[in-house]
Formats: sequence, structure tokens, C-alpha cells
Amino acid sequence: MTTISEIDVRAKHLTDSVGNARADARAQGGRRSEWMPYLPASESPWCPDGVDPAALTWAETVAPGGYTHKVLARGSRLRLDDPTGDACAHVVLFNALEPVERLNVADTQKIPWQAYLGSGHPLLSGEGRILATISADTSGRHDAFCGTTTDGVVETKYGNADPHGPTPSGRSLFVKAAAKHGLTRRDLPPSVSFFQGVRVDGEGTLQWVGSAGPGTHVELIAELPLLVLIANVTHPLDPDPDYRVGPLRVHAWRGVATGPQDGRFTATPELHRAYLNSIDYCDARGIQ
Repeated sequence: MTTISEIDVRAKHLTDSVGNARADARAQGGRRSEWMPYLPASESPWCPDGVDPAALTWAETVAPGGYTHKVLARGSRLRLDDPTGDACAHVVLFNALEPVERLNVADTQKIPWQAYLGSGHPLLSGEGRILATISADTSGRHDAFCGTTTDGVVETKYGNADPHGPTPSGRSLFVKAAAKHGLTRRDLPPSVSFFQGVRVDGEGTLQWVGSAGPGTHVELIAELPLLVLIANVTHPLDPDPDYRVGPLRVHAWRGVATGPQDGRFTATPELHRAYLNSIDYCDARGIQ
């Protein structure tokens, strides 16, 4: 409970001594924002149906124009929810043990012979291993062609791409997230995005199809230990002249990676080989 003295200190924002600085810092401790991780994760008010809150390892609502990052164990389930229909989750994945291995969008489209992301689609690295599998999808509006927004695109359209400003670029937020894990902008590959769709017409032109509406979700299975970076920003092809993005809910919990008992494990020769490559990597390191 916030005391009268703490309220007083916070209002005055006194930091002119160690004692006042400590009181000021502690006065901020009781403050809450809807854009923050829930700690412990079990306190999330948005726990997905059928998931024991005690099993959650990550729960967060990402602000419009915000970003987040997390390391997840192999087998973890990662669920992204778009409650308003305006979220756009740009995602980059790395092998958490060796981040030089990262999402390869070309192989993600090539190996399953399918350019459009959806349930059952693998997200591959350039090493022929599956980093994650899309295990559920109620949106169907995603993109593996365009990547995220750059500073130049955002500055031209909205006037400012500052990562601390009201209209950040996805690239600038990814740079910040990557730095938290010792990575630089040169380590960042093209991303995929969820909840705002793109299709290719008969002439080969990219067509914006937008959102499927509020209340959709995507769920991923981590096939390797993952470093996940997410930027919740506008899509590069979004025609809206305003910077309109909605909140993004993120939850993760422990589970089991894809194995021979799953139909997708042997769905095609290419996928079978890629799953075997992921299992071989983990077996050599004693990872279940």
C-alpha cells in the first residue's frame, strides 16, 4: 500500500539525497501500467483458456508501438493474441544457444512449399532446422514477404521513427531488443509478421489485406531453445495515414516439442528432415 509520505515524495519527485532518492524510487514501485509484463506470469488476467496459470512462463501486454523479448525453452508454447484487430506482431527468432542461427524467411517459404503462414507452417533457420512451428491460427492474415518497417519508411509517412517516440519503426525497436542480448543491427534478419495480411496477385504485386478483426490468436511451438524478439508496430504496406496499432497480448508456457507422434512430423519429406535436424541438435546437447 502506498503511504502518505510516499505519495508526497512522488509528487515532489525529490532525489536530492540518497534517502529521498530511495523514497522516490520506492514510491514508484506500486505504480502499474497496462503495458508491462505480469510478474509472476500466473498473475496475468488474460491467461488463455485451458492453460493453468501456474504453468505460464511469460505474460505481457505489449503497447502499440512497443516491443518485447524473451528466451524460451524448447517445447514452449508461445501464444500471441490480437484483442482489437489492430495489432501487428513482427517477430524474429534466434537459436538461444547460438544466436548466429536465426530465422530464414526464404527457407520458411521454400521448405514447406508454401509462402503464406498458417497452422502447421514451420519457421526455419538457415541451418535446415525448424526453430518453431505454427500450431494454431485463427487469423489467417500474416506476412512473410515484407519484413518490418524501416526508419526511412516511417519518417516519410509519419515524420518520426524515433524508437522512443509515438511512431517508432519496427527496425529501430528490434535493434533495441537485440542489444539486450548482446546482438547488433547486423545480426537482425528479415522478420515475419502476424495479424496483418499480404497476398500476391496474378501479376506478382503485393496486395494488402489487413486484419481478420478482433479476437484472433496465433500459437507457436518452440522446436529449439529460442530467443524471441517482437515489435508491435504498423505494417509497411498499411495504407492508413495514421499510425494505428492495437495492443498485443503475449503468453508462453512449458510444453513438448513436435515429435513422431504429431502428424506434421512426417507431413512431407522436407519437413521430416528439418524436424530430425532440430532433434539431432538438441539430443547432442542433452536438451529434451
